Amino acid sequence: MTKTQRMLAAFALAGAAAGLAAPAASAAPIAPLTLPDLPTAAPGMPAGATPSSVQEIGGQVSGGLNQLNQLMELPNQLAPVIAPVQPITDLAGGLE
Repeated sequence: MTKTQRMLAAFALAGAAAGLAAPAASAAPIAPLTLPDLPTAAPGMPAGATPSSVQEIGGQVSGGLNQLNQLMELPNQLAPVIAPVQPITDLAGGLE
């Protein structure tokens, strides 16, 4: 048996094994989705250091994503400021 034939046989066996395992995996019952317990403050931490609800955590994540989105839009907001000096910066880059 050549090396190529051995590789093809190995792929065929692996595919067959995956095909047999897929129905068994899909027949497993689906576990219900549960939220983890909220963290508790360590001794000596201020009272507002830990979130009091999942909604508060979601609000903080949403606020962070909004700030990130604003940061990603910064080049678009600076385009009118950069456009007048763009030819000068292009020339300066070409002189290097």
